[in-house]
Order: sequence, then structure tokens, then C-alpha cells
Amino acid sequence: MLLKSADEKSKRVALLEDLQQSPLLDAHQKKWLRDELMRFTKGLQGERESAHYLDHYFKDGENHVVLHDLRFVIDDEVTQIDHLIINRTGHIYLLETKNYACNLAINDRGEFTAEYRNVRFGIPSPMEQSRRHERVLVRLLERLDIVGRTQKQPDFHHVVMLHPKATISRPPANVLDTSDVIKADQFPTWHQSFVGKIGVGGFFKAALNMRSLDTIKEWGEKLMRQHRPADLLALPDFMRPHEPVKFAQPPAPPPPKIEERVLPVQPTGNGHLLPIAVGRLPEEQPAKKLICAHCGVKISYPEGKFCWNNEERFGGLQYCREHQATVGQ
Repeated sequence: MLLKSADEKSKRVALLEDLQQSPLLDAHQKKWLRDELMRFTKGLQGERESAHYLDHYFKDGENHVVLHDLRFVIDDEVTQIDHLIINRTGHIYLLETKNYACNLAINDRGEFTAEYRNVRFGIPSPMEQSRRHERVLVRLLERLDIVGRTQKQPDFHHVVMLHPKATISRPPANVLDTSDVIKADQFPTWHQSFVGKIGVGGFFKAALNMRSLDTIKEWGEKLMRQHRPADLLALPDFMRPHEPVKFAQPPAPPPPKIEERVLPVQPTGNGHLLPIAVGRLPEEQPAKKLICAHCGVKISYPEGKFCWNNEERFGGLQYCREHQATVGQ
């Protein structure tokens, strides 16, 4: 019975892709993003393929519950379990998925080495990683009161599932038993072989610990409630963006200084002084007004134009027709 599928993680993929376009990140940070994206997507692919084989194998079963992608935080210790299977007899399978489509070598000390295109490098033991998950999970099971009938702790079994196209180089079985390291598509064969090894004593013990499907389903639901998904948007501290470089701006030029001046005045006929023009910018010319410079009355455009065309006589001023006759006489 499938009880929990893997969490949706497309937000993480989108984040790692989008950040590579950021102008605030340097070359080192963008390389980390590329490497993390490749590692993350390959891990997702491997977990999905393994889940496919497991779900197909147990889809009609009534003796197991299957949970994918569990993350527990116990006493500030985090454990991430790819696949967990609970059997009605109290057996618990912890399955660790590694998507290595390469040659994987295991030596007689249980050390793992991966080889890609004639490049060999050591990798952490996924079997030891699964055993660390067990130690954290035991504490959680005790707190949730998940125990067998005749014993306090369930029996744990560890399996490492590799990419179906991987090749595995192993030491002799009499030196180190690596039969629990399998290709993902071989799990049905592994499980049948495991059941065959239990023997009469194992079946008797299993019968004593037998629980109903409803009971192990309840156990699985308790574990699901303890699941703490990882923050898909979290990044390490060194991935903080750099502040943009701020260049000094040249000071703005001061506004042009406007000097005002009052030009000479022209006396009017009624005893008042009439300003000829108010000073403006040096490059500007005073506006010509259609007002008689002598009497201050409005004049027509032809009268003003006559005076402007005879600047020598009228000094650049304008007069009505009556006073034009008196100027320059």
C-alpha cells in the first residue's frame, strides 16, 4: 500500500535555474548553482525511478505500507530517508537511492568508488548513511510508541538501490556480503531472496509480531505527521548576492546666473518716467513694445515698424505718429 509519495520539488529546480542569470552573482557562485542543479536533478530522477519499481511491486500487497521521501528532525539531528517500507511482521526496510549510471566498485572494506569515463573518485558509503538514518529513526519510533509485540524495536534491513544501467564490482561474498547493494529494477528479486532466507525460526518470530494492515498504516501515518520538508528556497551563506558597484557621480553644474538690470528710462509727457526695458540674460534682446516712448500711448504696428527701421533717428525706440515728427528735428 502506497501511503506517501515524494514531495513536489520543482520550486528548487526553478530557483537554481533562474539564479544563474543573476548579475549579482560571481563565477564561483554560478558554478555552485550548476553543480547543485545537476546533483539535485539526478537525485530526483533516481528517487522517482526507484519509487516506480517499488510502487509497482507493492501496489496490490496487503502486508506492507510504502512511504517515499521522509525527512525527520530529532534532537536537532536531521535524517533524510528516500524510501521506507513497513511490513506487518515488524520488519522495516530503509532504502537509499543513488543514481549512479556508472561503474561502482566496492572493496573488501566496504568502501565505495565511482568511475566515470576513466575518472575514479571515492564516495561516502550509502550503506553507512542508511545505518545512520536507522539510529535517528529508532529514537522517533520509541517516542511514537511504534513497537512490535514481542520486542521493543523492529528489525531493520538496509538496501542501496542504484541506477539500472550501473555496473557493480564487488569483493567475494565470503569476504564481504554486498548482496544488499542492487540495481533499482532488481528489488523484487532481492525481496524474494530475503524472504527465502528467513527460515522456520524467522517465520515463527514473524508470526508472533504480526500486526494488522490497519495498524502498520496507522504507524505510517504517525511517521508522516513527523515529516519536516526541507526549505526548497534555502541557499548556503556564501551564495548571498554581492552589492552592485556604485560609481561616483560628477557634481551637477550650477544653474546659470541671471543678472537683472534696469535700462535707462524715458520721460513721458505727463511727468512720469517710463522704463524702457527690464534687464534679461546678456544674450537676450529686450522685447519691443508698441508703446510711444514719449507719451506712453499704444501705437500701431506700422508706427512701431517705421521707428525700428529708422534706428539712427529714433535710437531703437518707438513713437506715435505725432511725436515721430518731433524726434530728430
